[in-house]
Amino acid sequence: MQQTAQRASCGLIGESPQIDLVRHLIEKAARNRLPVLLLGETGTGKEVVARAIHESNPRGRFVPIDCGSLVGTLMESELFGHVKGAFSGATENKKGLVEMADGGTAFLDEIGDLPLELQVKLLRLVQEREFRPVGALNWRKVDIRIIAATHRDLKTEVAAGRFRQDLYYRLNVFSLRLPPLRVRKQDIPLLIEHFLDEGREANLPWFDPSPEILRLLVDYDWPGNVRELKHAIERMAAMYSEGAPEPALPSALLCRIMSAPNDMVADDESVVEEFYQAPRSPVISLPDAEKQTIASALAATGRERGKAAHLLGIGRTTLYRKMKEYGLD
Repeated sequence: MQQTAQRASCGLIGESPQIDLVRHLIEKAARNRLPVLLLGETGTGKEVVARAIHESNPRGRFVPIDCGSLVGTLMESELFGHVKGAFSGATENKKGLVEMADGGTAFLDEIGDLPLELQVKLLRLVQEREFRPVGALNWRKVDIRIIAATHRDLKTEVAAGRFRQDLYYRLNVFSLRLPPLRVRKQDIPLLIEHFLDEGREANLPWFDPSPEILRLLVDYDWPGNVRELKHAIERMAAMYSEGAPEPALPSALLCRIMSAPNDMVADDESVVEEFYQAPRSPVISLPDAEKQTIASALAATGRERGKAAHLLGIGRTTLYRKMKEYGLD
């Protein structure tokens, strides 16, 4: 495979017409500080595009804000900060994420998940570039660029009363829809090479996918998009580090192969046999498959649980629970 550095303009890997259009729109969006709304399925790289817009005309900090995590009684404080004595436990003034982005860019990820009560306050920030910390009497001005992103259909959310129409119109000044991976499959080999390079930097081994493996990876529709492909390549590299003759395919692809008619699998079962070590019984249980995957990730990372959890795409708490459940601790 060829090197991908020259194909990573704006941080985006690929040469497809769809990704070239995204690069072009990034350049247009970076010429001003109008609000930008990024649309697209989960895993299509909305934060990568947001950072590219910011870095194309850098000013101040880039501050990502996960709107889906702003829950509970302190969500307004997390976003806008608070003053001393605003509520029980507020022993000092605290800056919120919005104030941290002053002079730079606030990236409001999954803004469709933001509760309605916070949408009202965000509307004033977008319109007037001002906010008021919890417990404060005065409004504070900020010089901030707002980039919002969501996988939801905001028009549907507005019609259902879950998203404010006025906020939608204020955010939808410059919109950019990111293509799912299934419509730009010519970029998959370049993405695979890029993720293998990243894995090598994280002490995962490089492997050269055979033409059969590459065909299967390109043919798969990747419902989780680029993020799912990245995690799949990392898992395959981890399994390869155990000395298997070929890297193990993601379970979703194996299930697809096993359930496909015989004429849909090239050379009958030879493709599967080349890079999948079949279990002793015709069918392996889901718990056994999960146990083997976790054990492989632990072996590949020298039992560093944090790295293993990242490799598997799960939280540390979930990994610890699964290790205890399968007797791997």
